[in-house]
Amino acid sequence: MARLLGTLRSSQPVARFQRCCGLFPAGEEGGGGGDPAEGTRDRGACNGVSSQRRPAAAGRGPPRNGARSGRGPQGCTQKYIVKNYFYYYLFKFSAALGEEIFYITFLPFIYWNIDHSVSRRMIIIWSIVMYIGQVSKDILKWPRPLSPPVVKLEMRTDAEYGMPSTHAMAATAISFSFLIATMNLYKYPFELGLVAAFVFSTLVCLSRLYTGMHTVLDVIGGALISAVLLVLLYPAWDTIDHLLLTSPFCPLLSVVVPLVLCYNYPKLDYYSPTRGDTTTILGAGAGATVGFWLNNQYAAPAYTSKNLQLGFPLITSKIAVVVLARFFIGIFVVLLTRQLMKRVVLGMLRYRYKFPIGDLEARRRLEVEVPYKFITYSSVGFSATVIVPLLHELLGLM
Repeated sequence: MARLLGTLRSSQPVARFQRCCGLFPAGEEGGGGGDPAEGTRDRGACNGVSSQRRPAAAGRGPPRNGARSGRGPQGCTQKYIVKNYFYYYLFKFSAALGEEIFYITFLPFIYWNIDHSVSRRMIIIWSIVMYIGQVSKDILKWPRPLSPPVVKLEMRTDAEYGMPSTHAMAATAISFSFLIATMNLYKYPFELGLVAAFVFSTLVCLSRLYTGMHTVLDVIGGALISAVLLVLLYPAWDTIDHLLLTSPFCPLLSVVVPLVLCYNYPKLDYYSPTRGDTTTILGAGAGATVGFWLNNQYAAPAYTSKNLQLGFPLITSKIAVVVLARFFIGIFVVLLTRQLMKRVVLGMLRYRYKFPIGDLEARRRLEVEVPYKFITYSSVGFSATVIVPLLHELLGLM
C-alpha cells in the first residue's frame, strides 16, 4: 500500500499521462519535430513551491513545428510541444471549469434560470468544500509535481501546495450536488444525470494532470474528500437551508463566521494565493447567503416561469430569449459590481494604509487582502441574488 501511494504521489505518472496525450517538453526524445536547442531553456526552474525564482527567457516569435512557450511557475519560461491539439484544448477548457470565471457565471445562471433552492444548496456546498480544501493544502504542505519531468502549463496556482486538488473537489461537489438537488425536482433520466456529473468531474480531474498541476494522489484525494463531505452534509441540507432563510441571526453569522475564518487562515513562511482565493469564495458565499435571507424575509420576486419549474421541456425561442437576456444582463451587472467594488475598496484601503497603487506586496498583507477581497466578492454575491433579480423584474424578465 505504501508503495502504491508513493507511486501515485510521484511526478512520473503525471509525465506519462502528458506524453500519452501528446504533450512533451521541447527537445525531448519522442516529442518529435522540435528544435533540440529549445528544450534546454529554463526547464529546470519549475519545481513547485520549493523552487527558486529564475529569470524568464525571452522568446523570439512563435516556436516551430508545434512547439509552444509556456509560462511556468515562479516566472520561469518552459517550451513544450503539442502533438495532439484535441487533448490540449479539451483539457485547457476543462481546467477553466474550476476557475473563477466558471463559478461567477454558472452558479448565478442556476439561480436566475433553474431553481433558487438548487442554487442555495450548491453555493453552500461549494463554500464549505473549497474552504476545507484550501486550508488542507496549507496544513499538509505537499509539493506539486516536479518539472522536469512534468510540463507545467499554469503559473499562478503553482505557488500553492498540491494536496488536495481543489479543482477536483469543486468539480465533484458542483456536479454531484447539482445532480442530487435536481433529481427529484426535474424530469430527466437519473442515469443521464449521473453520467453527466461523472464526465464533468472526470474531465476537470484529468485536466489537473494534463496541465501538470497535481499528482494522481492529489486528484484522487480531492475527489474522495469532496464525496465524503457531500455524504456527510446531505442529511442536513434541508435544515441548513431552512435556517439560512428564516433565522434572524443568519445575516450576522453569514458575515462574521467567514471573516473570522479568513483572518485566522493558516500562516505560511511565504505568500500564497490560497488565502486570497479562500477569502474570495467565502466572501461570495456570504454575500449570496445574506441575499437569500433578505429575499425570503421581504418576499422578493421569484422566477416563476412554469416552463422552467416543471422540468426540462423543449426550449422554445421565447424561453431561449428570456434565459439569455437574464444571463447576459445579470453577468453584466455582476462584473460591473466586481470592477466598481475593487476600485472603491482598494482606494479606501490605500488611503487607510498609505501604499501606492502599484505596490503588490502591500496588497498581499493580511489587513489589506482580506477586506479587499471579502468586501468585493460579498458585494458580487449580494448583487447576483438581490440586485439582479430586481432588475430582471423591472425589465419584465421574471
